[in-house]
Amino acid sequence: MGRGKHRKSTKLVFVCVGLLGAALIADLLWASTFPYKSSSSSTLAFNSNYPHPSSNSSAKEEVTDKKDGVHGRILSKTFADLPGPQLKWDRMSESPVPRLDGAAIQIKDQLFVFAGYGTIDLVHSHVDVYNFTSNTWSARFDMPKEMAHSHLGMVTDGRYIYIVTGQYGPQCRGPTAHTFVLDTKTKKWQDMPPLPVPRYAPATQLWRGRLHVMGGSKENRYTPGVDHWSIAVKDGRVLDKEWRTEMPIPRGGPHRACVVVDDRLYVIGGQEGDFMAKPNSPIFKCSRRNEVVYSDVYMLDDEMKWKVLPPMPKPDSHIEFAWAVVNNSIVIAGGTTEKHPETKKMILVGEIFQFHLDTMKWAVVGKLPYRVKTTLVGFWDGWLYFTSGQRDRGPDDPTPKKVIGEMWRTKLSLPLS
Repeated sequence: MGRGKHRKSTKLVFVCVGLLGAALIADLLWASTFPYKSSSSSTLAFNSNYPHPSSNSSAKEEVTDKKDGVHGRILSKTFADLPGPQLKWDRMSESPVPRLDGAAIQIKDQLFVFAGYGTIDLVHSHVDVYNFTSNTWSARFDMPKEMAHSHLGMVTDGRYIYIVTGQYGPQCRGPTAHTFVLDTKTKKWQDMPPLPVPRYAPATQLWRGRLHVMGGSKENRYTPGVDHWSIAVKDGRVLDKEWRTEMPIPRGGPHRACVVVDDRLYVIGGQEGDFMAKPNSPIFKCSRRNEVVYSDVYMLDDEMKWKVLPPMPKPDSHIEFAWAVVNNSIVIAGGTTEKHPETKKMILVGEIFQFHLDTMKWAVVGKLPYRVKTTLVGFWDGWLYFTSGQRDRGPDDPTPKKVIGEMWRTKLSLPLS
């Protein structure tokens, strides 16, 4: 009888151990599948006012290079940096305010800089203007109260600036479908017909007399949208009563460059997924989700069909206002790339990429003063300028830290491709 009880108790112990082991394995699989489950780091990628949990210990904050147990590779903290020439940069007059996820439009020798985060809890509701001729911040004026504060779609015809949709408010609040047009000579604003549905950071351009809005993130801020709408505009006026549905973009998502050159429309880079509002948070507190950054390049042709072009040298996102057209090429400065394969931290981009429009080839033509995302770029009289964004923690740490308002320029001499 005693032996029987002993066998049963021994069997029970083995069953319990087996169940515990299965639970541990399941937990590990869950953690590896959802590396951003925790929301504790959600504000780190927005503002340095929210310190790293280990910031009290410099030894803990330092990310040690480790070997990949499968391939034996050394995984550097500067993962995905590409070689490129060093450029001489001049620091210019700093922007009146720091900006992250702002927007910028160049008209002749003026750069109109809109909105953006100052901190995760503060968004700007005004426009600052930089004059490239005098190299000074020369003007400031308010935006409409109903206008979005970040993740905007924006383009100009040389006088009027068309603004569509975007996020209204700080943290990870919802998007608005409102659209506006600004007369840059009179500084007057007018409403336009709202988008069919709100979007975050859609690719936006003027092409063949129509304002095109493509992709972006859907209303939950995370799900990629592939919708494509257009509306006829001329001299700041809308000629249609409603938006027209166009050919969907092959891959959805926000934070892409969208450029028209020689009657061709290009959509470059971007990502799928983004921060989301934490469920039931009264302030829509941001919570990190998995993001996939890509290097895709698409072109819309004469038949209104999308063509796939050679990809960027590496995946790049947060570049919607980080480009300029120089000598028959598109130049893109900074951004974000794939997460570090071990730490899973966001990695910023410090390269300047050039896309030759005749050969359809990419090159790295220089390095920025530091890695930085959401740069606001302009090009004037041979000088490449950028301002604002979020920079890295230093030469050996490409993760995001400080939101900046600095303005830099470099003499950029690119041969005709």
